Order: sequence, then C-alpha cells, then structure tokens
Amino acid sequence: MSDRQARGVDRAIQEAEARGEFANLPGAGKPLPGIGQPLREDWWLHQQATRENIGLDALPPALRLGKEREALPDRLDALDDEAAVRAVIEELNARIRKALIGPVEGPPLRFGLIDADEAVAAWRERRR
Repeated sequence: MSDRQARGVDRAIQEAEARGEFANLPGAGKPLPGIGQPLREDWWLHQQATRENIGLDALPPALRLGKEREALPDRLDALDDEAAVRAVIEELNARIRKALIGPVEGPPLRFGLIDADEAVAAWRERRR
C-alpha cells in the first residue's frame, strides 16, 4: 500500500468516526476473545469454525484427527475401565494409521500414533 493510499484510508476512517459509524458496535468496551493466550497453529480454523458453527465433521481428516487427539484425555477420563480406554486408543490409532499411510484430503498429519501404554498410565494418574 502506498503512502497516498494509506493516507486515504486513514482519512476515510477519521470521517466515518466523526459521523459516529463506529459508535455502539457490538462488543464495544469488551475484551477481545482469547487476548493474552498464545495462538495455536490452527487459530484461524478454530475461529472460522466457531463463527460459522462448523462441527468436527466438516474438517479435513488430518485436522479432525488432531482435534480428537487433543480431546483424548477428556474422552478417556469418562471411561471406567482400562479395556475401554485401550479400545478407544486403538480405534483412534487405526484412523491415524490410515491417514499416515494413504493420501488424505487437506493438510498432512503432523503427529504419529498414540502410545497406548503412556495414555493408560496418564489415565490412571488422573483417576487418583
């Protein structure tokens, strides 16, 4: 953007402000959501999904698996026995394995399989 264009934009903003076009906007005086929190790698996707009320099913497989992997501890904490925990991990690992081996729609996976023994040990620790 040239200096001339920047001055034109600044002038247009000042004129709109003088006309009161920025008064009483929704969210005025409220903090920006997420301010002070570190941005995640997929911040833009999360923001768009929230804004457009898109569920996990609409995400490309790699991103959907990433979200499921992030939510895994909460999902495991709802289970009462180790066999069920291992079954959930194995089912997720099967889908991760498939995405790692074959071509997937969207971005590539940026993680590998979940270590079942580590996940079970963490599940036990959280249950104490």
